[in-house]
Amino acid sequence: MTATGTPLLEIRGVSKLFGSVIALQDITTSVGAAAVTCVLGDNGAGKSTLIKIFAGVHRHDAGEFLLQGEPVSFASPREALDAGIATVYQDLAVVKLMPVWRNFFLGSELRRGRGPLARLDTDAMRKIAKAELLAMGIDLRDIDQPIGTLSGGERQCVAIARAVYFGAKVLILDEPTAALGVKQAGVVLKYVIQARERGLGVVFITHNPHHAYPVGDRFMLLKRGRSLGDFAKGEITRDELTAMMAGGAELEALSHELEAGGGAAAAAAQELEAEVHELGIPAAAPAGDGAAAGGRHAVGPRGGSSAGDGRP
Repeated sequence: MTATGTPLLEIRGVSKLFGSVIALQDITTSVGAAAVTCVLGDNGAGKSTLIKIFAGVHRHDAGEFLLQGEPVSFASPREALDAGIATVYQDLAVVKLMPVWRNFFLGSELRRGRGPLARLDTDAMRKIAKAELLAMGIDLRDIDQPIGTLSGGERQCVAIARAVYFGAKVLILDEPTAALGVKQAGVVLKYVIQARERGLGVVFITHNPHHAYPVGDRFMLLKRGRSLGDFAKGEITRDELTAMMAGGAELEALSHELEAGGGAAAAAAQELEAEVHELGIPAAAPAGDGAAAGGRHAVGPRGGSSAGDGRP
């Protein structure tokens, strides 16, 4: 929240259609200053479409998109960036053979001199890049080394530091830990916390509740373009979050397939059923039940409401 209690970024009942395909329907969540909102969901849940609405790639077709309480609708990513919304995509948009400092200023290079005599201010860019990375706790041996020589986690952190330096108020991270090992994922999560401590609102897109829960302040779950719920951290546990993402019907079907295989597959099915029971994941609801019917609402963790996963 800002000093007045207004979220930095908020969406209310946002929907997006591509022809007859409903990519998002009636999505509501908010991002406060110095807070992390985690958007979770499997492939095809609608996370990428939501990112592109935030980033100005797509315009929403229904609902409200508010930035610091004011309605907005961006016509381009540049408009979103100028408004203080920076997006760090999975591919990072870096040039691997260029030095770290060149990538830090890529597209926004500092120059000195005027007209035809203007040239890159390489000394200033090196110093600023080094200082900003240090401020985020990233101490590189050589700011001139190609960014491709850094680990995946370090490259993510350079992208985060760049967004902070160029004045981002809201930082959107698209699956920053998806292709990383345990140690490197931990490094990225540390810098997510640092961005929050510097007052940014962070939207952390992920499919991994074990990465989201330690750093998140709010959690919104997507499934097939619909919201399964929007919860503050005090309203949901990590196990409940995992259970909602896993889905009882899908795991039940997988368990039956494994059992039919017999032998080691049947043993694996028993282990899966035990884990499902331990997490408290409900089995598939009978046909017509509120949890299974499209557009109906079920009660989420600790009394929160969540939408069904059916498509209209």
